[in-house]
Amino acid sequence: MRDSGMTTGTEPSELERLKQELDNEHQMYLRSLADFDNYRRRVERDRASAAIDSKRGIILSLIDLLDSFDRALPHLTDAASSEGVRAIHRQLASLLESHGVTPFDSIGEAFNPELHEAIGSAHSDHHQPGTVAEEVRRGYRWSEGLLRPARVRVAQ
Repeated sequence: MRDSGMTTGTEPSELERLKQELDNEHQMYLRSLADFDNYRRRVERDRASAAIDSKRGIILSLIDLLDSFDRALPHLTDAASSEGVRAIHRQLASLLESHGVTPFDSIGEAFNPELHEAIGSAHSDHHQPGTVAEEVRRGYRWSEGLLRPARVRVAQ
C-alpha cells in the first residue's frame, strides 16, 4: 500500500530521488560532452600531425633530388644543356624555399650535434679543431625546426 505523499524520515521522497537521478544523468552528459570534445581535439591534432609527416616525406624526397642536381652540375660540359639543368635546379630550390625549406651553412661553424651528423674527421689547416671542415651533405631547416641534419667531417 502506498502512502499519500507523506514520507517517513528514513527514505527519500520520490521527488528527491528523481532530482538525484536527474543530477546523475546531467553529470554523465557533461562527462560525455567533455570526452567527445577531448576526442575531437585529439583527432584534429592527429590529422594535422599526419599531414605534416606526409608533407615532410615529400619534401625530403625533393631535397634528395636537389642533392642529385648538386652532384651532377659540376660534371656538365655542354653549355646549353648545363644552363637548362641549372634552371631546373634553381626552380626546385625556389619551390622548396617557398614552402619554408632553407639550407644552412655548416663549414667553419662549431660542430653542433643537433644540426650536424659527424661521419668522420679531417685534418685541416684552415679550420679550428671541433669546427666543420667539410660538408658531405647539406642540412636543411623547415620553418623554425630542423628538417635534415648536415653530414659533415669535423676538423681535428
